[in-house]
Amino acid sequence: MSQRSSDLETVRLILHILQNMPKNRKTTIAEIQQNLESIDIKRTTRSLQRIMNETICTEFDVELDDRDKPYGYSWKSHSNGLNIPVLNEQQSLLLLLAQEHLQSLLPVSVSRHLQPFFEQAYRQLQNDSRQNAKQWLNKVALVPTTQPLLPPEISTEIFETVSYCLYHNRYLNVTYQNQNGVTLDRTVKSLALAQQGNVLYLVVQFDGFDNFRHLALHRIQAARSSLQTFELPTDFDFQKYIDAGHFGYGEPLPILLQFSITKSAGFHLTETPLSVDQRILEESDEHYRFQVTVLQTDMLEWWLRKFGDDIWDIVKIPIET
Repeated sequence: MSQRSSDLETVRLILHILQNMPKNRKTTIAEIQQNLESIDIKRTTRSLQRIMNETICTEFDVELDDRDKPYGYSWKSHSNGLNIPVLNEQQSLLLLLAQEHLQSLLPVSVSRHLQPFFEQAYRQLQNDSRQNAKQWLNKVALVPTTQPLLPPEISTEIFETVSYCLYHNRYLNVTYQNQNGVTLDRTVKSLALAQQGNVLYLVVQFDGFDNFRHLALHRIQAARSSLQTFELPTDFDFQKYIDAGHFGYGEPLPILLQFSITKSAGFHLTETPLSVDQRILEESDEHYRFQVTVLQTDMLEWWLRKFGDDIWDIVKIPIET
């Protein structure tokens, strides 16, 4: 590598470290190392320690916290951090909404890279004299359609490891405890991440198997990244996998569903149908009778049961595939 190329990479490295340097917490050498790998910059621990201590901590408002191990770095309390391009009102609003609703679906490396922008977006709206965008955040919300539950606790370290392997197509070694309390140690291919309600599920292929399984992230007790990468299975399309009902629980099978329901309980189905082929077979002053093609899943059974006596004469006709 030429001296010029080496100098440019060093500048790129320093800028990336500063962009991702936190202010209210410390970041470790291991985190910095992993973050740099996301942009294909590799440095040894000793090399990074030298850059941090001899360059970044001396030339910028960054300090080393060596009171407790692991040691970490952060912006000094009086520092404004690294100046980045000024965001306008619309960009700030978009970023803060994305941070609120998409945080768990972003790769950790991307989330860290965006953190300075999130912070600037927050400051931008706080200082906006018109207040319109700031007020907008208190005017919109995603409202659950079922009884809200608190999200299960997920280890930050485990989430970061899972996110890293998913982003880089690396094998993941996990210790997993299923809902029956059985603990398994497995090597898996991480294929996709889905948020269902407040629970995050990792879609995986166990090493040596062709089928796909779901691991609830909060049940992963330990996670270790492998150095080995894999090719994504050619027969896996995540959107088609979702559309096929694999998050409806159980083995999804198509059925022709018919049922009668009171108008008070079923009116919403005239506005938000169960499927594109849904039709009303019968209507009176008191009830509807619907017919629709759906997937037979546990989720469907729970949905039907919730109507109690307001739904009756349920018929399920299997459809051959």
